[in-house]
Amino acid sequence: MRATSQALIAFLDGLRSQRDSLALVADCYTFILQTGLILTYTSADVPIALNGAIFAANSVLVDGLTFKCEVGLQVDQQQITLAAQPTDTIGGIPFLQAIRNGILDGAEVQRERAFLTSWTEAPVGSVVLFKGRVGTVDSVGRTSAKITVNSDLVLLDVNMPRNLYAPNCQHVLYDSGCGLIKNAHGAKATAGGGSTRLKILWSGSSSVYAQGTLTFSSGVNTGATANVKSADAATLYLSAPLLNVPAAGDAFTVYQGCDHTQATCQAKFGNVANFRGFPYVPPPTYAL
Repeated sequence: MRATSQALIAFLDGLRSQRDSLALVADCYTFILQTGLILTYTSADVPIALNGAIFAANSVLVDGLTFKCEVGLQVDQQQITLAAQPTDTIGGIPFLQAIRNGILDGAEVQRERAFLTSWTEAPVGSVVLFKGRVGTVDSVGRTSAKITVNSDLVLLDVNMPRNLYAPNCQHVLYDSGCGLIKNAHGAKATAGGGSTRLKILWSGSSSVYAQGTLTFSSGVNTGATANVKSADAATLYLSAPLLNVPAAGDAFTVYQGCDHTQATCQAKFGNVANFRGFPYVPPPTYAL
């Protein structure tokens, strides 16, 4: 069963009673990025106005995400193909290059089928056929990209039991349990001349950013996020190379990191009240 509006139910019931009646359908795809940006595309030849959004017909082409119905809690994994032209951009970066930079990592994906009586009128209603999240980017070519999408059941794939007794903190830095505000521990900066794919030269660098992250907001790496392996007074060293060499002046935001120990939580962040590790659990002992 799929939830929909009473207007659409009445419309479809009317089609069943009229043998020669046909309905126009358009598949509408929504991508909600982790940055909050919402991208909407349709398979129709004309733009579709649905749920307060305009689904573009002359932009990225999406193929995939079939409707499945089965018993159980198996995660539905499907592959979609995104075809784009060089003129299709996100934040000024070509769409496929933005995918290489990780712009779709963790994005929510939804396929919705809209029913219309005319291409010039608003849809009568719609039905959600698939809803999930981007799992992996399998390949990115010159004209298209293949991406694996998991259904929302993947959210149930978590470690159990919830409480693990270990010396290190079990919270993810800046999550709701940690309680720290991410923006309060970040700094806006620009890459210095001579930066490479593995190291970013920045005069404001410091060891506090070790094990942190940075996200580019301009230049060829716009939208790309990287982990900071270590840092000193002049350089941020990345754990994996960027896809492109940043140019001098490319803007990014870097956030402080944490090694999840009680000492760091207390001395660096003053957040020991939210520390969720168990450093005083005695080691296992054996008796003969």
